[in-house]
Amino acid sequence: MSSSGTGKEPVAVVGIGQTRHVAARRDVSIAGLVREAAQEALADAELTWADIDAVVIGKAPDFFEGVMMPELYLADALGAVGKPMLRVHTAGSVGGSTALVATNLVAGRVHGTVLTLAFEKQSESNAMWGLSLPVPFQQPLLAGAGGFFAPHVRAYMRRTGAPDTVGSLVAYKDRRNALKNPYAHLHEHDITLEKVQASPMLWDPIRYSETCPSSDGACAMILTDRAGAARSPKPPAWLLGGAMRSEPTLFAGKDFVSPQAGKDCAADVYRQAGIADPRREIDAVEMYVPFSWYEPMWLENLGFADEGEGWKLTEAGVTELDGDLPVNMSGGVLSTNPIGASGMIRFAEAALQVRGQAGEHQVDGARKVLGHAYGGGSQFFSMWLVGAEPPTR
Repeated sequence: MSSSGTGKEPVAVVGIGQTRHVAARRDVSIAGLVREAAQEALADAELTWADIDAVVIGKAPDFFEGVMMPELYLADALGAVGKPMLRVHTAGSVGGSTALVATNLVAGRVHGTVLTLAFEKQSESNAMWGLSLPVPFQQPLLAGAGGFFAPHVRAYMRRTGAPDTVGSLVAYKDRRNALKNPYAHLHEHDITLEKVQASPMLWDPIRYSETCPSSDGACAMILTDRAGAARSPKPPAWLLGGAMRSEPTLFAGKDFVSPQAGKDCAADVYRQAGIADPRREIDAVEMYVPFSWYEPMWLENLGFADEGEGWKLTEAGVTELDGDLPVNMSGGVLSTNPIGASGMIRFAEAALQVRGQAGEHQVDGARKVLGHAYGGGSQFFSMWLVGAEPPTR
């Protein structure tokens, strides 16, 4: 998806909008929620609905809210009447893959300016039990996503020798980062490491405070071509590389700790962007971490640490906001989780960083930032790398 030698149009992010993420937005319908984010993105880009050529929308499974194909009735709210509108779905990674589908429409010169948006209104669903469907050939004994992923965390701990304190360090960091982000769902002003470690055990070894919340929220971005970026009154974020990969939930030899699809997706992004050493060349990461232990796991999967070494970066403070490789400066999925939008928030926050617009959680000098999302049973992956300068390759 880069422009390197392929004749593709360079793609820029010129507008970003989020709702304030909360447990329940009872003041708006789903249509009101998505329009709020879209209008924020248009205002940021200083554009109007008339400037938008197409809309690409994504969300998690329809059974969460019980509204089938909601994109049909959301077309009006999103200014898409008479315009092409496309729906994307790849489970929890959908926010990222939705942005990449929109990116391709611009890169392929199908459309000049595209509005992409993802959302979830979890207060109108019960995701805990919605995510407790029985896996084939297995007794339905799991409760929520945590029940599925906890054994994989245990496997990581056994494989690497990571001490059981690492998860609480991640949660403590991300909740403190969230205090600097006015859009974040959880603002725990009295958070301490001791409180995280004393919180109830939900799925051993995952504690209550090491778990993502259920949020209502939406995120939108305006993507445009080189000509649109030249007209932008604010600095754009330029796409340097983007990719999606998937693999089955279950297959012989699957590595749940470090899925091959995740490795392949990251490698493709780095190849497009000309990144040889991600640990040194990438300034920060917005990573999809719904349970705290996935920070060290994904640090290895994405090539920022050697196998077995990810937890050491976390323990050494490398991933802190003022560390050498800040991770989840916004507070991450651990602090905000409207599932369908969570991946797009990672992508949008990466773009905010390179635009210098991340406010109190801005990383000084951030020039290249990775946005990462995953979904399903660690089966869907989507990532993009954005930069402050347009691609030169």
